[in-house]
Formats: sequence, C-alpha cells, structure tokens
Amino acid sequence: MKRILFTVALCLVASASFAQKKAVKEAQSIVKGTAPNFDEARTLIKGAMENPETKDMAETWYAAGFIEDQQFSNERTKQILGQQPNEQVMYTALGNTLPYFLKSYELDQKPNEKGKVKPKYTKKIKDILSTNHVYYINGGAYYFDQRDYQKAYDFFQQYLQISDLPMFEGEKVAERDSNFMTVQFYAAVAATQLNNRPLAIAALERAKGTDFRANDVYQYLCYEYEQAKDSVNLEKTLKEGMEKFPEEKYYLLSLINNYIYSNRNEQAIEYLNTAISKEPNNAQLYDVMGRVYETGVKDAAKAEEYFKKALDLDPENADILSNLGRVYYNQAVNKQAEANSINDQQKYQEELAKAKALFEKAMPYFEKAHQINPEARDVMTALRGIYYNLNMGDKFEAIEAEMNK
Repeated sequence: MKRILFTVALCLVASASFAQKKAVKEAQSIVKGTAPNFDEARTLIKGAMENPETKDMAETWYAAGFIEDQQFSNERTKQILGQQPNEQVMYTALGNTLPYFLKSYELDQKPNEKGKVKPKYTKKIKDILSTNHVYYINGGAYYFDQRDYQKAYDFFQQYLQISDLPMFEGEKVAERDSNFMTVQFYAAVAATQLNNRPLAIAALERAKGTDFRANDVYQYLCYEYEQAKDSVNLEKTLKEGMEKFPEEKYYLLSLINNYIYSNRNEQAIEYLNTAISKEPNNAQLYDVMGRVYETGVKDAAKAEEYFKKALDLDPENADILSNLGRVYYNQAVNKQAEANSINDQQKYQEELAKAKALFEKAMPYFEKAHQINPEARDVMTALRGIYYNLNMGDKFEAIEAEMNK
C-alpha cells in the first residue's frame, strides 16, 4: 500500500512539473496568434517563474521576455503601418523585456549534467535585443516628453546596458557611435531631474567621457557638485572644464567665485588676473577684483584702484559707483570712530575733518548710483548717513522721506 501511495505521489509531482512546462510553451503559443491574449500569457508564465520545477529553466524566462517582445512588436507594427499605437503599452512591454532575457541568458550559460554549455536561447535573445536596441532611445524620448524622468532614465540606461553586454562584444550593438553618445547625454540629463544627486553625478561622469555636448555635461556636473557641497570635486571639474574649453567663461568665473566664497583670496586674485589678461576691457572683472581686495584682503587702496578701473570702463554702472562710494564711506566711518576716542579737542577736530572729507568724497558716487537706480535701499541708507554727518539737513530729510514711502 505504501509503495502504491509513493508511486501515486511521484506521478502527481511529475504531472505538476509537466503542467508547468506545458504552461511555458502554451504562454508562448497564445501570443503568436492573430488574437493574442497577453494577460493570459503573463498569468501562465508567472506561475512557471514561481514554480520550483520551472523557475530555473532558461526557457521560462525566455518565454517571459518573448511575451513582452510580442506585445511590443504588435504595437510597433501598427506604427509602421501608419496606425496609432498605444505607446504606453508598447514601451511598457519593451521596458519589461530586458530583465527577463538577462535572466534567461544567465541560465542558458550554465553547464548541463555532462558539464557542457549548450545554450538554446542565446541566439534568439541576441537577435531580439539587436533588433529592438534603437527603440530604447524612442522609449526614453517618449517618457522624457512625458516628463517621467525616472522611466526616461531607465530606458536610456537599458540602451547603454545592452551595448555593454558581453554577448555583444565586438558586434555593432556594442559600438560607441553617435547614438551611444547621445543616449549617455540624455540619460545624464534625465538623472539630474530625479533629485538623486549620486545618480546624476555618476551619469554625468560617465557622459563626460565622450565629446557629445561635453561643455553642457561639464556645466551640469559642476552644478551637481556645487549642490552636493563637494568643493573638492567642484574645483577639480571646473579646472578640467577650463582646460578643455578655454574660450568658455563659465569655468574661470565660477572658479573665481569658488575661491572668493571659501576665502582663498590669493587664488581668486591669481585667476582674476588670468581673466583680466584675456578680457582687459571687462569692467565686471575689475569690479570683482575690487571686492576681493575690499572684503577679503582688507586693502582699501587696492580696492579703490580696481573700482576706479571698472568705473572708467562702465561709468553708468550703479553697482560699481556704490562699490567705490562704499570704500570711502567705510573709511569715513572708521576715521570718525577714531576721532570719537580722542580727548584732545584739537586732534579730535583734525580727525573729524578727515572723516568729513571722506564722506564728501563718497557722496557723488552714491548720488549718481541713486539717480541710476532709485530703488536701491543700501544706496539710500549710505546717503542718509552722509547727509547726517555733513549736517546737510534738507537733503537728509528728503532722503528720509524717500525711504519712508
């Protein structure tokens, strides 16, 4: 009796295994006909992928990929015939194909019971992936237009992944052609939209290895490093960009700003001198140099020298006017503070006169800046201080009234 029961159990196991293997073949069959049922096929193959008897069969995972490819092909055929395909269905199916085929390929490379590798599905997988390779670009573009940047990135990434597969080594699919470079770039751009800084940086670092829109790639990468507060890699990338694109102002000016914000004034001055040698008539560069000397180095004389050079080149610039006026104004305030600490009346009056002379020197620059830009609050504040210290009551009241509007 036990033997009979054991035999029956074996038959049941064999029957279940046979049923799952049959389901794998049936799933492929029902998507080949004129009225394919993809939902039914996916249900059948899902059971086979989970069943212990069939989940490690290369055929099971090939069938899963084949089902997705058939649905993709059905929609693509409509497109070829001038009909409107369901693009969401089409690209969803295409996006599902590669993971299944990769699993099938992996299982297909395993040695049999005799220790030999005899792949049955590798050629079919290669043929399908080669044919569909370019459509991953279309899928990425479709989702990019939909602003679904995660799916766009995934599709571009799958295109690149297929190119890198060992099965295609030495073949056309693996060529680093214009398509490959374009996809690298747009994969990186999509990654920058995902609020995933490490992913974006990795994608951009990869993309900068090609010449396609390299200047854009470097600038994107600088932005990502800046947002990540990675000053080491930001500086390194800015220097690389400056060397690679010597005519592009962005890198040099950004590097200067980086040095200014990190209080590395000597380096800022060095690179500003480089920039000025390239653009000796650029008022902005002299203005920036003036600010480095004013706020960083604390050298008022040098700051005055550079602000004057900037003003010679751009005499109607309100910012430069107020910058030069501020040099004199701050010196006046400091001189006034020194005077207030002196007990000797004669020396006090002498130092106070020097302070007033500096206020008078600052006044025309601030007045002209105010005339050009009447809304600048800092300029009005400086004028109020100047008029007060010079006992210019009417002008003081006028600027007060203007500020209180």
